[in-house]
Amino acid sequence: MATLVRSPSGKWKAVIRRNGWPTTARSFRTRRDAEDWARRAEDEMVRGLFICRNACERVTVAEAFDRYAREISTQKKASTRLREVPRIGTLAAHFGKYSLAAVTPELVAAFRDRRLADGKANNTVRLELALLGHLFTIAMKEWHLGLQLNPLANIRKPSPGPGRNRRLVADEQQRLLAAVSAHSNPMLGWIVRLAIETGMRQSEIVNLRLDQVDLGRRVVRLTDTKNDSARTVPLSKGAVDILEAALSNPVRPKGVELVFFGEPGRQGKRRPYQFLKVWGEIRKRIGIVDLHFHDLRHEAISRLVEGGLSDQEVAAISRHKSMQMLKRYTHLRAEDLIEKLDRLRVVGLAHGHPSASGISRSDPQR
Repeated sequence: MATLVRSPSGKWKAVIRRNGWPTTARSFRTRRDAEDWARRAEDEMVRGLFICRNACERVTVAEAFDRYAREISTQKKASTRLREVPRIGTLAAHFGKYSLAAVTPELVAAFRDRRLADGKANNTVRLELALLGHLFTIAMKEWHLGLQLNPLANIRKPSPGPGRNRRLVADEQQRLLAAVSAHSNPMLGWIVRLAIETGMRQSEIVNLRLDQVDLGRRVVRLTDTKNDSARTVPLSKGAVDILEAALSNPVRPKGVELVFFGEPGRQGKRRPYQFLKVWGEIRKRIGIVDLHFHDLRHEAISRLVEGGLSDQEVAAISRHKSMQMLKRYTHLRAEDLIEKLDRLRVVGLAHGHPSASGISRSDPQR
């Protein structure tokens, strides 16, 4: 049986001492509440189901995120940690005063709906919910704070949306390349051209080091990628020409290993070339503001497919982990498909295929 003790403040404290279980205690305003809790707790101990929730009731979400930032975020990439900072701020502002045990699916659903009603993008809300869900997963599996359920487990997430399908059209590439080539720093033009030629991500290009480039074998070896999967990128003749120009940059400081280097940091070490500000200014000046740098990766991968490479060959270059994700990055132009259909029709007629003309000989009425 539990021991009930009344404190000088008037609260009732229930203390349970049972063989095989650590001493457990909890305070309540009334004796009835203390008795009810003790009865349920002892029954769960008998059935081997008891979980001490004292820790998760004492730890607030804000405190949990502080620990998460120290122990979990520090193990992630610097770019990921940077993106998580505003998300943690948003979540802590909304849930920070709640204890972990007090966060319910209803509260999370209300947060989701409020963020969407405020005009936040579906993907923004999805990433915030994913971060909150991971916090609870860590609290349950690694910190053992006594949580019985992740409140994000059964919450409906906003749909990810169709994804971007922006490609270069008409004379956009000509205008874009002319504008970046006219910039005072030639590295901007080399970076944009290399993105179109190879489909490499922005971070992969600006962090590229000299020892990763093998122009003899016409490959670039990437070790630090978004999905932590190393890959080797084959280089077209155009990509080789771009990298040859970049490697022979006459203003490269001695000892700098970065292919595209920027100004020295506080400790005098050269950082990667930061070009996004001037990139935005150029897009605005030439009238293609809706073009993101990452769209150049879409463009490059789509061109690989249009060039005749199979899905497996394209995935080997882009290193997408699934065909479904690859499809989101591949957008074929309808006019190019029409040209291919016409070529197939000509080939069919040359071989005497009856359906090549679009009319089946077996059905003259069609």
